[in-house]
Amino acid sequence: MTVLGVRALNRATLARQLLLDRAEMPVLDAVAHLCGLQAQEPQEPFAGLWSRLRGFDPAALSDLLVGRGVVRTHLMRRTVHLVAAADVLAWRARHDAMLRQRVLGVYRRELAGVDLDELAAAGRAVLADGEPRSMSQLAREVAGRWPAPGPRALGEMLVAALVPMAQLPPRGLWRTKAGVRNVPLSSWLGREIDPPAADGRDPVGQTLVRRYLAAFGPAATADLRAWSGLAGLPAAVAAVREELVAFRDERGRELLDLPDAPRPDPGTPAPVRFLPAFDNAILGYHDRGRIIDDAHRGLSVAGARVVLVDGRVSATWTVEDDTVLVTPLRRLSGAERAAVAEEGGALASFLSDGGSDRARLSP
Repeated sequence: MTVLGVRALNRATLARQLLLDRAEMPVLDAVAHLCGLQAQEPQEPFAGLWSRLRGFDPAALSDLLVGRGVVRTHLMRRTVHLVAAADVLAWRARHDAMLRQRVLGVYRRELAGVDLDELAAAGRAVLADGEPRSMSQLAREVAGRWPAPGPRALGEMLVAALVPMAQLPPRGLWRTKAGVRNVPLSSWLGREIDPPAADGRDPVGQTLVRRYLAAFGPAATADLRAWSGLAGLPAAVAAVREELVAFRDERGRELLDLPDAPRPDPGTPAPVRFLPAFDNAILGYHDRGRIIDDAHRGLSVAGARVVLVDGRVSATWTVEDDTVLVTPLRRLSGAERAAVAEEGGALASFLSDGGSDRARLSP
């Protein structure tokens, strides 16, 4: 079985994540290809798509949110993702059990004795008037029936797990600050989410395997589980295994992939790329060594924005006074610093609507 080294996996990841060459594709197609973008920080997906798409216009993403082509919702790993509407309708039921268990993992004691089906019915009854609500507003309206758990536990369970929700614009629009207002996905998108397959098969799980590999492969089943949060995908993997090819990494793990997916030569040059906080190019794996050193792994869950140099996390970045400030994590060569400064200046121009192209690197 062919062994893929770290650099080969890195270049494959960059190609699948549209980070090796900026892609020319519609924004909706990019969001769908990437299986959604993690988006608990509402402005971060704009930087993520700017780094991936040639000529990205942030208004296009805002228009998709307003036009209901993409949706902000809790999905993979119980985190807020920006997902194509068609995907969330197809995938949401497959995530139901995981979402419940993840909320219970935090609030099991508070929710002990609460019948979750009754809580879901109560929440839906409140939401039937069509009025958007914050999580705390929804929780207060059902708390009279369940006073013991407290509004936080009730709200988290309702909004993140029991009632499939959409977070409404203006939250998530370009250069806009707004609180979270929730409505059921079914009312926002005009139809119910797809039910689970009645015959016990798992077509959605099989689709998730294929789509994940297209955007993240080659990858181990542990990587698929880390990305999705779903533990129950072995049967789906087994069902599509004959469609796939297998490799091993340098640790001996089996890696699965789509046969015709891009696996560039390890020597392929990788341009500087600026990634937003919580980018799935890093978080979408159990073993993140293909793109980030173990010494810096904590950055990926701390919300740090990072810079890829030669395909690997080599710096962090922030913005202050329309200037992109870069802090290297290793010594950069003169050519690397120049490339980081150039890309950082372009990012500053994008974020400031052309008002600044300033980028400054720390020593």
